[in-house]
Amino acid sequence: MTSISVDPSNAGQLQAWDGTEGDYWAANAARFERSLAGYDDALFAAAAVRPGHHVLDVGCGTGSTTLEAARRAPGGTATGIDLSAAMLAIARRHHGGNTRFVQGDAQVHPFPAAGFDVVMSRTGAMFFGDPHAAFANLARATRPGGRLALLVWQAFENNPWMVTITTALAAGRDLPAPPEGAPGPFALADPHRIRRLLAGAGYSRVELAGVRAPLNFGPDPDTAHALIAGLLHWMVADLDPPTRARALATLHAAVAAHETPRGVELDSAAWLVTATRS
Repeated sequence: MTSISVDPSNAGQLQAWDGTEGDYWAANAARFERSLAGYDDALFAAAAVRPGHHVLDVGCGTGSTTLEAARRAPGGTATGIDLSAAMLAIARRHHGGNTRFVQGDAQVHPFPAAGFDVVMSRTGAMFFGDPHAAFANLARATRPGGRLALLVWQAFENNPWMVTITTALAAGRDLPAPPEGAPGPFALADPHRIRRLLAGAGYSRVELAGVRAPLNFGPDPDTAHALIAGLLHWMVADLDPPTRARALATLHAAVAAHETPRGVELDSAAWLVTATRS
């Protein structure tokens, strides 16, 4: 794990994303990028990146969205920031002349004041330990009149992909829900919370649109099962071997039931959030 400066509230996120979790995403970069690609057209339509724009991509991961922003902003720049050294190493293999990748904590990173025309994030804005401070920092980095575009997951129960996977791996257990608003995939699922956070940070004209797209987990059930089981192995780590085997077999059956001509696809639901820097 690389030593970088993060807010204490994000120490756990650094340990995960600049550790085994980030390493796993980097090792499976192509599959994870493909899984989310169904949202890219909607995200970029909302971001409205134009030639000459300076774009900040928060939680950029392996960089596909940063590179697309750079392509849409000739004469401008695209900066991606992420906690994961492993994922950023993938991103830097493909960077162009107007891209830059930074390992850092967007909650506290010293971005240039009013330095970006567009701040965007594809499923990367839900993990801040202190979202009030994080969005205030991003607002400071956005020029007056600049645009914010976020893709965040809707509530757990609205996302069949997560319900299906969690039900299979729960193996009959009642798994506790994370505390409301805690950093994680569904931290920004509440539209009222999003509006309060962004208004408090200095954004106006906050709008949310519900969007749906299938997540593609691989070309066949075996590949999809391996990807998901490797990512969520912690969910069955405390089970005895026979129960763990049954849970993984249930997962395999569940993903096999969602095989399509395009591969294994499970439905998902997200909010597309846009706002303007006041």
